[in-house]
Amino acid sequence: MNKEKETLSLRFLYKTPPGRLILKALVRPGFSKAAGRFLSSPISRHIVPVYKKLNDIDTGDCVLQKYDSFNEFFYRKRKEEHFDEEPAGLISPCDGLLSVYPIDEENTYRIKNVEYNLGQLLRDEELAQSFSGGLCLIFRLTPKHYHRYCFAADGEIADRRRIEGVLHCVRPIAYTNRPVFIENSREYVEIDTKTFGKIIQMEVGALMVGKIHNHENVFQAVKGQEKGCFEFGGSTIIVITQKDCLDVPGEYLEKTKLGLETDVRKGQIVGRGR
Repeated sequence: MNKEKETLSLRFLYKTPPGRLILKALVRPGFSKAAGRFLSSPISRHIVPVYKKLNDIDTGDCVLQKYDSFNEFFYRKRKEEHFDEEPAGLISPCDGLLSVYPIDEENTYRIKNVEYNLGQLLRDEELAQSFSGGLCLIFRLTPKHYHRYCFAADGEIADRRRIEGVLHCVRPIAYTNRPVFIENSREYVEIDTKTFGKIIQMEVGALMVGKIHNHENVFQAVKGQEKGCFEFGGSTIIVITQKDCLDVPGEYLEKTKLGLETDVRKGQIVGRGR
């Protein structure tokens, strides 16, 4: 599907009455799980060549070159992973498109015309209060991106939570019409770091993403170490930092104000501790 047709489809779903009726069914986890079962079946492997061509994906740096299902291709693993080891650096946990939003003293931040409340996002008002005045870094993965992700910083994992929800698309047309980041299924860990204080790293599911696969029995966050992967679909990772604990390049903030995103790669430094 080309970008123009894709945009028309999303406008139909999010901005017309018939589309919104269809969307109610599509965003239910049951639909996404059914789609996930198909995409994990052997017959789905026939989609891979077409998908690679449409999205101009090169798998030459990946461990496997042949796949038993579409999802096996989608969460393919690279042969080598690299990240910037500078101690003061917070790294991007994934390949994706980055936006950076200030969190105000009321624990809210605004994306386009939609206001998000941190307490609703985390389902924990007390925890949200500790991030008042901090920063919210949103990494949006498109279907063409590499869908394995790592820890953004070193630290002790103090808590973890999974929040069930629906599964909206995470493209801008969706999150400018609905507060999708507080409606979608999501998982997060609270990490106590020496460099950045306390941070939150959250994975958000999206339309057609049946599962967020996080590695189990991990109690220590190690920067650059794989944390997990997504199954098919555009997805999002959110990193939240406390007030006066992280400096990010001014260009990230300026581009975000203009409604633009910054292309970043997994392991790249996106901010430094103060």
